[in-house]
This record gives sequence, structure tokens and C-alpha cells, in this order.
Amino acid sequence: MNILEYENYQEKKYHGNPDFPYVTYPCSIPMDFPEVPPHWHGEMEIIYIKKGKGIVEVDFKEYDVSAGTLCFIVPGQIHSIRQKEDLSMEYENIIFDLSIVKSGPMEKLSVDYFSPLEKGRLTLPTVITADHPSYRDITSCVDGMDTICMTFPKAYELALKSGLLRLFFILFSFCSHEKRDNRHEKNMEKIRPVIKYVENHYSEELSTRDMAKKAGLSESHFMKFFKTTMGVPFLYYLNDYRLTMASRLLLSSDDSILTIASDCGYDNLSYFNRLFKRRFGMTPRDYRKVSPLMP
Repeated sequence: MNILEYENYQEKKYHGNPDFPYVTYPCSIPMDFPEVPPHWHGEMEIIYIKKGKGIVEVDFKEYDVSAGTLCFIVPGQIHSIRQKEDLSMEYENIIFDLSIVKSGPMEKLSVDYFSPLEKGRLTLPTVITADHPSYRDITSCVDGMDTICMTFPKAYELALKSGLLRLFFILFSFCSHEKRDNRHEKNMEKIRPVIKYVENHYSEELSTRDMAKKAGLSESHFMKFFKTTMGVPFLYYLNDYRLTMASRLLLSSDDSILTIASDCGYDNLSYFNRLFKRRFGMTPRDYRKVSPLMP
């Protein structure tokens, strides 16, 4: 189960339609889960902070966010969300496919705006706060779409598409700029397949040799490249990802700890318990007991 599958499974408010890929749901850190580990996807994402404070990291740059902040995650950007100190944060996730607002690949909207955005040649501000000149117009669009998603009236798709087009008009007119950072983008191209593979295969046996092949690097070069890019060695990152997913499963399922350990890539329960306690300061059993989500 990858990040999007987990969040869609856990969401509290959802209206899925494969012909109209737009989903919105509220989340809370640490009440729902301790963190969202680094991941990326092909959809556009808006993170709208409703209460509290937290940290959003996008392409390895950290942003302190608080109530009222909006974060725009462009397709392909590696991002994560986590708790700041001992504070909590409530936020809304809006995830949608850009196919909603663009036509065929040769249409002007796609060629001039959305294809450059998807390919990294055009970028949007990652964080929009109340002091931004377009803040009120942007939040008006997002709040309006949220209102539609409370009831999903007949022809709601038209209202959401209209809201998105209005939102992108504001973003492209007043907030976007051309981006040329070839070195950074080349690093992202190498690291993305590794991040995605871990996201989808963390329960399997993974080695630095396998991941080096995914990145198109020698094993020794990959180990240095990964640590430089991600800030930690690959095996540390893999264990941290597995433990984060295990913590989510402990809160959201009734599966045994042995089953969860196995599902997260740990065949040795004692080793799993030891790593989990080191990571979260308590055993998996105690973690499940103290969680407000469990009966």
C-alpha cells in the first residue's frame, strides 16, 4: 500500500470518480498518523492548513506552515509532511489530475501552461501565505471548491472545473515563473524512481545495488548521491519509511504486530520491535495502546 492508497483508504471525506479525478479530505498530524514520508505522484496537490503548525518539505526544502497557509505541490515534486516539535496540525488535502483542466496534448492550454508545469519548465510558489498579494483570490477559489465538495450537487464537476480554471488563471498570471535549474532537475530525475520504488515495494527485500540500478548509477556513486540528496543513507531512509508505514497500520488496522511487521518488510519481530522503539520511543504494542484512534 503506497502513500496515496493509504490516505485514500483513511480519508474522512471522499468523492471518487475515475472520470473526474478530484479528491479532497481532511487530515491531522499526529492524530491520524505521525507523518507523511517523502513521496511523489503525477497529480497536482494542494495542502491547505486549517489549524495549528507543522512542517511541509518539498524537493528537500523545509517550510514552516501554519493556519491559513496553502502549499502547491506540482506533479513530480517530492514532498513530505511532519509534526513540528510537539505541536499538532489539521490540514486539508486536495489532489486532482491536471487532465480536468487541460484538453488534448496539442491544445493551447496544455502547450502554453500545463505541459511546462508538468515538465518543470514553469513553476508555482510552493507556499502562499496571507501576506501574498493574490492570497484572498486564491483562498476564495479553494474555499468555493470546498463548499461544492460538501454536497456534490448535480453537475458539481462543472463547478469544480470552473474553480480550478479560475485558480490557475490567478496562479499563472500573478504567481508563476519560468524555472531553469538543470542540475537540480537532473538530481530529481535520478532520485524520483528510487523514492517511488520504495513507496510501492517497501515490504520487499531492497538493496542499495537494486536502487543504484533504478537511479542509473554505480552502487558506490548511488550511496554517496542518495546521502547527499536525501540527507541520510539509503538503508536509514528505507527503515524510517517502513517504520512510518508500520505506525500507520498499527493505528488503522486490527492486524497483529507480527503481520504488520511482515507487511512492512521485517521478518524478525524482535528486530522490528527494537527499531520501532528506537524510532518512536515505545514498543509497537504500547504505541497502539496510547493512540487516541484505537478503542
